[in-house]
Amino acid sequence: MNDVAPQRIAKVLARAGLCSRRDAERWVAEGRVAVDGKVLTTPAVTVTEASEIRVDGLPLPEPQRARLWRYHKPAGLVTTHRDEKGRATVFAALPKELPRLISIGRLDLNSEGLLLLTNDGALARRLELPSTGWLRRYKVRVHGIVDAARLAALAKGVTIDGIAYGPIHTQLERQQGSNAWIALGLREGKNREVRKVMEHLGYPVTRLIRLSYGPFQLGGLERGAIDEVPKKVLEDQLGKGDGPPRSSAKPHAHRRR
Repeated sequence: MNDVAPQRIAKVLARAGLCSRRDAERWVAEGRVAVDGKVLTTPAVTVTEASEIRVDGLPLPEPQRARLWRYHKPAGLVTTHRDEKGRATVFAALPKELPRLISIGRLDLNSEGLLLLTNDGALARRLELPSTGWLRRYKVRVHGIVDAARLAALAKGVTIDGIAYGPIHTQLERQQGSNAWIALGLREGKNREVRKVMEHLGYPVTRLIRLSYGPFQLGGLERGAIDEVPKKVLEDQLGKGDGPPRSSAKPHAHRRR
C-alpha cells in the first residue's frame, strides 16, 4: 500500500486496480478476501501498510502509479462499467490491454467529447473537487432563438429547483434558423448542469460536446480514440511533488476496437 494512514479494505482493493469499491464489498461477502490470514465477513474493516491482504489466496499486485488518459467519448455510450439497462458502456469500448480505469466526472449517454480516465481513485477525486477550480469548456447546440442577454446573465449564477449553480460564461457563436451553437464554460460541473440550465432558459440541448477539462484538451483526438497524458505533463499540471514521477515516456493513442 502507498498510503500510511489506515484505510477501508474496499478502498485498498480499488486503489490496487482490482475492482470498484462496490465489487470489493461483494468479494468480501463472497469470502474471497482475507487479511492477516482471516477471511473477512464484512467490508467494515480497516487495514494498514503492515496488513497482509489476499484475494482468492493471492497477494495484492504492486500499486500502480497514477496515470491519466484523454478519451473522445462518442454519443451513445454510458459512463459506467455496467449498465442495468444493458446499454453500451465507455469501458467496454476501451482497448482490452488498458488497466481498469475510472472516469473523472461523467458525460451522459447523449453527450460527447473529452472524458478523462484514470487508474487512480485518489487522482479522480482530486480532479473532480470544485476547489481544483478547473474550467470545463463545452460547445452546445440548442433548439430555439437565443437571447444573448439571457445567456450573459448566467455569469452571475442561477438557482433551479432549489439547486444553486455557479457562474457560467457563455457566448452565442451563431444562430442557424431555429438552432444555435453556444460556447460555454463552467467550473463546478454538477450533474447534467449544462442541460438543466439551458432547458431552464427554454433552450433544450440537442448536442453537447466537452472540449476541455482544465488544462487537458480534446484537440484533434478522433472520436473513440484514447491517448495517455505523459507523466511529465501530468506532474506539471498537478504541481511539483504532487504528481507521479518524471519520465521521458511518450504518449500513444489507440483507436476504439
